[in-house]
Amino acid sequence: MSMQIGIVGKPNVGKSTFFNAATEAHAEIANYPFTTIDANRGVMYVNKPCPCKEFNIKCTPHNSKCINGTRYVPIEAIDVAGLVPDAYKGRGLGNKFLDDLRQAHALIHIVDSSGGTDSEGNPSNIGKYDPLDDVKFLEREINYWLMGIIKKGWEAVARRCELEEKKIESMLAEKLTGLGIKEEHIHEAIRKLNLNFEKPSRWTDEDLLRLSDYIKKVSKPMLIAFNKCDVAPDNLLAKADDIRKIGYIVVPTSAESELALKNAAKKGLINYKTGSGGFKILEESSLTEAQLKVLNYINDHVLKKFGSTGIQKCIDEAVKMLDLIVVYPVEDEAHLTDKEGRILPDAHFMKRGSTAKDLAYKVHTDLGDHFIRAIDARTHRVVGADYILKDGDVIRIVANI
Repeated sequence: MSMQIGIVGKPNVGKSTFFNAATEAHAEIANYPFTTIDANRGVMYVNKPCPCKEFNIKCTPHNSKCINGTRYVPIEAIDVAGLVPDAYKGRGLGNKFLDDLRQAHALIHIVDSSGGTDSEGNPSNIGKYDPLDDVKFLEREINYWLMGIIKKGWEAVARRCELEEKKIESMLAEKLTGLGIKEEHIHEAIRKLNLNFEKPSRWTDEDLLRLSDYIKKVSKPMLIAFNKCDVAPDNLLAKADDIRKIGYIVVPTSAESELALKNAAKKGLINYKTGSGGFKILEESSLTEAQLKVLNYINDHVLKKFGSTGIQKCIDEAVKMLDLIVVYPVEDEAHLTDKEGRILPDAHFMKRGSTAKDLAYKVHTDLGDHFIRAIDARTHRVVGADYILKDGDVIRIVANI
């Protein structure tokens, strides 16, 4: 299964605008709750230095793209239905939201930093609502959702564990199957929370809620996109520090600005690279007065103030949270090509700590099953199955097939 990042939050905070800006897709955008009912899926790109510059060659990417030495590595995004209070009880589109969330490996929580959206997702006066409340609200909903799954038939599970001397983390992993939650996540949570492995029947509801919270944090890491930053009052922008203090990465973002810049670039009005802190107007004479006003506003209130629109930073930070590196497998280490003659064709995400043999399995099961050795294309040295991959490695897999 490919890596997937969930775009989450309450209605009307700019989730679909963020999704469109990040993926260049066209999810419906409107100023009312529940615009997004069915999850939108798209592809975002993580920016990494392409080895083509280092090797002084022109690459021919296959599963990604390269622009001026920057490799854009695809990762799947899912924009899910907006969440309202008590969604875990099925309120609003809660069940739909939580089902869509199951496969996400990490979450980008879109928060209205301007405080202009109430708890139900309805537009309100700027500055009226505390963005920190939105963060706590989403935490609560996911925690109670996980707790509800764990509690279903809990007494029978706990008794069986004690009577048959089964590992409680294994049994919980079975209950949480399909959520991307592994046995080691649960084992770590139980240990860190000092819960009794042998006597789960003694765990209280408070223990189960703490367990759910810990499992959520290790299995579905989340960062906060502080959206609408250009219209947020200073006192609410300062709330970003309060959110960081409870353990989150916070990125000021303006999804509308990113979308506007990308649209202007597509029309040939400006030269703009996503993630950059500026743009160049190509044909000023072709710009209308209204277009020029918008571009000047974005430049002054977003790019100069925050350094970028924040969209690309959110994507790149989400990948860092997942502790992923990018590796380039080739079939000819001398020419850096595959069997089709494409140069540096593929870029694969791998978990940090993965081995050469893990990469072989990633490329094809047969390569992993018949692995002999690997070759580091930079040093031309042979490395073994247990070689720990580094970010940006170019590797040839040798297999007996």
